[in-house]
Amino acid sequence: MSKLVLKTDFPDLKLVNRGKVRDIYDLGEHLLIVTSDRISAFDVIMNEAIPYKGFVLTQISRFWFEKMTDIIPNHIIAMDVDEFPASTHKYRAELEGRSMLVKKAKPLPVECIVRGYVSGSGWKDYKKTGAICGIALPSGLVESQQLPEPIFTPSTKAELGEHDENIDFAQTVKLVGEKLAAQVRDTTIAIYDRARQVADAKGIIIADTKFEFGIRDGELIWIDEALTPDSSRFWPKDLYRPGGPQPSFDKQFLRDYLETLDWNKQAPAPALPEEIVRKTGEKYLEALKRLTGMEPPR
Repeated sequence: MSKLVLKTDFPDLKLVNRGKVRDIYDLGEHLLIVTSDRISAFDVIMNEAIPYKGFVLTQISRFWFEKMTDIIPNHIIAMDVDEFPASTHKYRAELEGRSMLVKKAKPLPVECIVRGYVSGSGWKDYKKTGAICGIALPSGLVESQQLPEPIFTPSTKAELGEHDENIDFAQTVKLVGEKLAAQVRDTTIAIYDRARQVADAKGIIIADTKFEFGIRDGELIWIDEALTPDSSRFWPKDLYRPGGPQPSFDKQFLRDYLETLDWNKQAPAPALPEEIVRKTGEKYLEALKRLTGMEPPR
């Protein structure tokens, strides 16, 4: 499991998508999702692999998917290679701990983002307009301050290399219809409320996170990943000080480093120093350990 996986190449399986982090194979009735050790920042994929990242994202997703089944069903069928189709077993070394067999679904064309704190692009929007995604907020908030209640701030789904764009609820209704827009908003906030309580007890603040949902057999299901350091801002509760950026257990550390460079945030990505790669991996592992108690396999 210590093997780094920047990308997979399974010649006799049908690769249907290679995203920023995940390689997806079509196995006929189901999909095989393999989470690599790739990392992206500002929608650009870095050249270096982050140790254990694919394992961390997969195991944290499993942890959260299992905790939310009474709120919404998810796409997971199996996460043990022994339960995957026989055609995949020869690739066990690359699959173990970082892959899941999932149901097929039609993804919704929106990223479902929920914010409990004002940070990131939300902070930039708030400074300009006093609102985030059209939701007016109290005046006088400072960076990283907790919001009075969580807000649903969806965005478009950009193609690889493009940037997602924040949209308001009315635009979400145009994309998916009024009933489904309300359902994903309410589900997004319900998952976040529960996750925030669980994480708080383990010393982590989940400042914001994003979900993807899909439709299968006419039913809304939760797909992709679940409350990982790639899709969320995780802050150590004991170091939380509103009024500026926060230390984090996610890729904000990498973004902060990249902001110090003379780089235009376009491909090609700059080379990452070994120390930045190592420290980024350590932050992901710390999130895994705090949330789930798991240690990485050696």
